[in-house]
Amino acid sequence: MNRVSSSYAGFAALLRLALRRDRVKLPVWIVALGIMAFYVTNALRVAYPHESDIKAITGFMNSPAGTVMSGPGYGLDHPTHATAFAAVYTLYLFLGAAFMSVLLVSRHTAAEEESGRLELVRAAEVGRHTPLAVAGALVAGSSLALGVVSALCVLPAGYGAAGTWLFGASMAMISLVFGAVALVTAQITEHSRSGTGLASLVIGVAVVVRGAGDVLQEHGSWLSWLSPIAWAQQTRMFYDDRWWPLLLGVVLAVALFAVAGALQAHRDLGAGLLRPRPGHTHAPAYLRSVLALALRLERGAMLGWGAATLLLGAMYGALTDSVQSSLGDVDNDLLVHALGGDADRLVDGYLATCTLVNGYVALCYALVAAHRLTTEERAGRSEIVLATAVSRPGLLLAGFTTSMVGTTVLLLLSGLGLGGTAALVTGRGGYLGDGLLGAICYLPAIALLVGIGVLGFGFRPGWLNLAWIAAVYAMVVGYLGFALDLPDALLDLSPLSHVAAVPLETQAPLPLVVLALIAAALVAAAVARFRSRDVVTG
Repeated sequence: MNRVSSSYAGFAALLRLALRRDRVKLPVWIVALGIMAFYVTNALRVAYPHESDIKAITGFMNSPAGTVMSGPGYGLDHPTHATAFAAVYTLYLFLGAAFMSVLLVSRHTAAEEESGRLELVRAAEVGRHTPLAVAGALVAGSSLALGVVSALCVLPAGYGAAGTWLFGASMAMISLVFGAVALVTAQITEHSRSGTGLASLVIGVAVVVRGAGDVLQEHGSWLSWLSPIAWAQQTRMFYDDRWWPLLLGVVLAVALFAVAGALQAHRDLGAGLLRPRPGHTHAPAYLRSVLALALRLERGAMLGWGAATLLLGAMYGALTDSVQSSLGDVDNDLLVHALGGDADRLVDGYLATCTLVNGYVALCYALVAAHRLTTEERAGRSEIVLATAVSRPGLLLAGFTTSMVGTTVLLLLSGLGLGGTAALVTGRGGYLGDGLLGAICYLPAIALLVGIGVLGFGFRPGWLNLAWIAAVYAMVVGYLGFALDLPDALLDLSPLSHVAAVPLETQAPLPLVVLALIAAALVAAAVARFRSRDVVTG
């Protein structure tokens, strides 16, 4: 056996194993993103039955605020359903594709090393570069599948085959590029959470760079072209279809695959290129409780997410004056309804919508933080902790409380960024208080959704993912529920729908109290169930 073949020995067998392990999770991701694309194309026709209706919102979409929140906006001078879909909604589908690949890579690289499973696999006839090659093959295959499924789900809208397949190819390119980014970050850091966080940071930077570049110049500037997300949007799908920007993504992905391979060759199994600094000989007294330890372990992620939400809120708030100008002459009942239903307070509706978006970010963080319960148990560390004087209720409550503490910090920072900058650019100091109040009101609803996951964890470690199903439903209802005119019964199923749109509305205390009580009941049920189940096996 030559050197090259030995380095990739066992590739086929390991690939089959990886596909079997992801036989449910990966198809769910791909189909969910495809269904979302199908859903949005149909929601556009429901919200804007005639293409002439879309013209009423192009003033906002062509403003700096609209550009940052969507894209360069090709074709909005004479908008159609197809160009509106490409200009406004594809950005969010691209982000879904990016995160799908980042999580996929983390699951099959750093997480495998951290748990010790990869060391056992490598003890068999498996080459040094085989696991990395398998992860790369999974990313490439899943990206191709995502592109095909996304295109097939948009084809019924009748936007045109050329633009539709270009959209699918753009989804595949975004997935491939950020999967390659995650392969590199997995080599840099020792822990899977750190690698995932670093790759997510790259996604955030790409979004910010794209937004800033598109604001500097109509339809994008040189700065925009530094972001892979801009490459997908610069294909001008459904307007002036061009395929060549996607080649930039393919070239970058291939280069990053090579970089990941080179980095792996220079590090030890289970260790990242960035060596952790030595810890103190003795732990301080305040780390003697399991809650303090959980908060200490979550500190880095909390700071990173907190900085991101502060900047996101500040960016939205800084655009308030621009929004006020661009919405001043808007005459569109659907847009007014989307921003709260009060034509005289569209800016308040804009701020309430931004607060909701920040609430989505905080919700995602809360669920990611709660997942430490699952990762710690599967890694065997929870069993070690429970062998001490720590009780099972104490361990579970520490995980839930840590998630809520971090979420509270994120909500306050996002409210500070949004309300503070809105107050500065408009001269209305009351927006600062409104921003903080509107953000913190989402805490009970987020606690309820996390409580659903914690209850699932009480039965089996993997059932914490039930919270993601509820969270996705809540996000879809909150984002597109108005367009589809859903029945109140379906809207009320989302905990987020019971939170008032501050500053447009006044928040009543009773709904928040009810949400908090339901969350407490879910956590109490989770504690009762966790007492009696086996650790790790469920």
